[in-house]
Amino acid sequence: MERLQKVIAQAGITSRRKAEELMIEGKVTVNGKVVRELGVKVTPNKDKIEVNGVPIDREEPVYYLLYKPSGVISSVSDDKGRKVVTDFVQEIEQRLFPVGRLDYDTSGLILLTNDGEFANILMHPKYKIEKTYVAKVKGIPSRDELKKLQYGIMLEDGKTAPAKVKLMSMDKKKQTSIVRLTIHEGRNRQVRRMFDAIGHSVIKLKREEYSFLNLRGLNPGDARQLKPIEVKHLRELAVTKPS
Repeated sequence: MERLQKVIAQAGITSRRKAEELMIEGKVTVNGKVVRELGVKVTPNKDKIEVNGVPIDREEPVYYLLYKPSGVISSVSDDKGRKVVTDFVQEIEQRLFPVGRLDYDTSGLILLTNDGEFANILMHPKYKIEKTYVAKVKGIPSRDELKKLQYGIMLEDGKTAPAKVKLMSMDKKKQTSIVRLTIHEGRNRQVRRMFDAIGHSVIKLKREEYSFLNLRGLNPGDARQLKPIEVKHLRELAVTKPS
């Protein structure tokens, strides 16, 4: 038997925390009875569980890595009709959703799953899952400017955590640079705002690595299923790296 909120999260309906909120609000039933008690345990394959009157189908958890192209929304739907990340995995039967997000105009590695608990673990701010970006920026950042990114820079929502920074190349004629930046936070448009803060706005941005995962062998729009050992390693990295 498993806790009800965990079963709801693993079904890909929502996060465990949101599932608890829905339970408290009386929107979850088990075998026709409203359940508000958070400690209740259920048997997924036997008990009939409904959220907002809709039965949950407990799917086998799956995990995919997608090379998101630029100009794609990190969502399962868009009211403006724009492409979303799940458009690239339509042949997969399970109902996938993205783990976190990449900006519309940012390309690169994003994870998709139907395992809400797994997604919640990876996105939790107390865990330090590193993400590596390669940015093409305007101008040529000085050593002092790069050090500001390395040691943490003040943004409108607070100072950033220390980052790994490396100037990969520069084009003095075009006055542009390629910078590699590794962070473990996930604030909204954080990388772009960090470069704006040192006066070198981003022209093009790509997330090349998510922890030990990379885009090797993939083209924009390609996806591959994660290996069980990769999923296991991601879980281990999350739970063993509290801040």
